[in-house]
Amino acid sequence: MSGEPLALYVHWPFCVSKCPYCDFNSHVRTQIDQDEWREALLADLAHEAHLLPGRRLTSIFFGGGTPSLMEPAMVAAVIDAASIHWNVDKRIEITLEANPNSVETARFADLAAAGVNRVSLGLQSFDDRALGFLGRAHSAREGFAALATAQKHFRRVSFDLIYALPGETDDSWSAMLGQALSLGTSHLSLYQLTVEPGTRFASMAARGELTPLDADTAAALYELTDAMTSAGGLPVYEISNYARPCQESRHNLTYWRYGDYAGIGPGAHGRRLGQRTERHKKPENFLSAMRRNDHGIAEEAPLWPGEAADEALVMGLRLAEGIDAQTIADRFDLPCIVDWKRVERLAGSGHVKREGSRIALTARGRLLLDYILGEIAAPAQSVPRASAVG
Repeated sequence: MSGEPLALYVHWPFCVSKCPYCDFNSHVRTQIDQDEWREALLADLAHEAHLLPGRRLTSIFFGGGTPSLMEPAMVAAVIDAASIHWNVDKRIEITLEANPNSVETARFADLAAAGVNRVSLGLQSFDDRALGFLGRAHSAREGFAALATAQKHFRRVSFDLIYALPGETDDSWSAMLGQALSLGTSHLSLYQLTVEPGTRFASMAARGELTPLDADTAAALYELTDAMTSAGGLPVYEISNYARPCQESRHNLTYWRYGDYAGIGPGAHGRRLGQRTERHKKPENFLSAMRRNDHGIAEEAPLWPGEAADEALVMGLRLAEGIDAQTIADRFDLPCIVDWKRVERLAGSGHVKREGSRIALTARGRLLLDYILGEIAAPAQSVPRASAVG
């Protein structure tokens, strides 16, 4: 395994406020001891590095939460430690998610000096009313200013937008997307609003205070997005991600291509050496586990070959490039991972493209991803339970 590529995910769980659509592991705290958290993250990192000696580190991703609330010195410490533990790829991609308010934007120069070379901005909208609906703490004006600052300090910049909001139309979304495409970034993450269980939006929907956009209108907006991004030189490469050639997120490609990644910090997931890992979610529980065990792992379990192959299929079909079903089957020593008769039927209906053992979704197929996965996946066997670590 020495020299094989590895990605590192670092989760910072803290936010200034909780957005009503967010189901990520994020927590609001009035005080954060940055020194305590630096030491905890470095110890959690050392635990993963001990298990993965000699690997080639291809990417680091600081996600959250709001990792731009981290002190730049802490970010630098994690990057420096990772570069000591592993061999660093000369093209390493180091991404940090950031919110576009003035306090965090002021840290961009120091974050770039710390080693961050790619930033992902949570702009979410260019419309102040939509930002208010989404519970965002910044204005559209602050968003544009943050983007300009990011483009000054980082070689690569991406930003997120959320669309298919209640009342969204072709005209309103095409105007916003056209503006986004004119801003000169090489990558966009464009997510349709989904009402996730446990969020404030879910409670509002249950009370009849929020009516999500109907499925047909949302599908039409997705097709419009596909057409406009392709025409603008940022074609889709993953269900919700669009980029110029060679500007895709290399870190996220590791997930979708089912490569190994170490995950540290509260709630972080990892996949390495045929195992899946999950850290304690609540920050206080994570710190308690660190004091007990010198790592924050809550659960760690082997990935059964059928389970791993199914995950590789699910993740890989999100990509425009698709998957090689036979390569995945061979990797996990399985006879087959798909029902080829159903694949052929979906190819005949124009939802799937097939070349030999390679399968990819068409533009029509991407609208029905979940249905297609359910149709073509080979019958699964039982999966063993995860083991608690402590």
